[in-house]
Amino acid sequence: MCEECGCNNANTKREIKIEENVLAKNDAIAEEIRAELVMRKSLMINMLSSPGSGKTTLLEKSLPKIMGDYSLAVIEGDVQTRYDAERLRRLNIPASQLNTGGACHLDAQSVKGMLSKKPFNSSDIIIIENVGNLVCPSAFDLGEDAKIVSISVTEGDDKPEKYPAAFAAASLMLITKIDLLPYVQFDVERCKEGAWQIHPGLPIIALSSITGEGVDKWIKWLLHELNHKKGYHHHHH
Repeated sequence: MCEECGCNNANTKREIKIEENVLAKNDAIAEEIRAELVMRKSLMINMLSSPGSGKTTLLEKSLPKIMGDYSLAVIEGDVQTRYDAERLRRLNIPASQLNTGGACHLDAQSVKGMLSKKPFNSSDIIIIENVGNLVCPSAFDLGEDAKIVSISVTEGDDKPEKYPAAFAAASLMLITKIDLLPYVQFDVERCKEGAWQIHPGLPIIALSSITGEGVDKWIKWLLHELNHKKGYHHHHH
């Protein structure tokens, strides 16, 4: 986990024990968050990716389409900067920065603090844009309903094999920036197969925030999850 990106050199038994305790505490708070969100009938999504996979651009493109019908809020996880939250606020998407103080992931404690504040305390959909990193964030439960892992075609199509934990934990995988496919060496089928070897049946949506291709499928997935949470689902057998 964290030792992989160097923010915690857990080479002794004692340090591994500390890390296990940190995770156990985190997961207990995540369960409190989950119970709270069930009461509110509010959907929370945790987005994971490497830096620059186009998560913010996708939110800019997709969230305005549903803002009239649903209340939304975004938690921007970033190690230092505020740029992404500012980009979203320009489109009137409520977004708050949650700086990690240098850590490589967000944790449930800090998310819990955000959820008691406006506008998060009354949002239908809360999206957490986690720190750009596929290692540590996948280990920390934030109380979300689903983790989404996105990978852009400018990255390697072997990402799933390299970061299996993130793909194993995901409820949805997004392949972004498909408008760039003619210019890059990225085999979409190979990437999907790699993901399905780790997580058989993982839903995958390929999209481009620039051309809009596939964006509606992502919105449909999101609203389906929300309706399920609110209890509007029809019983399909």
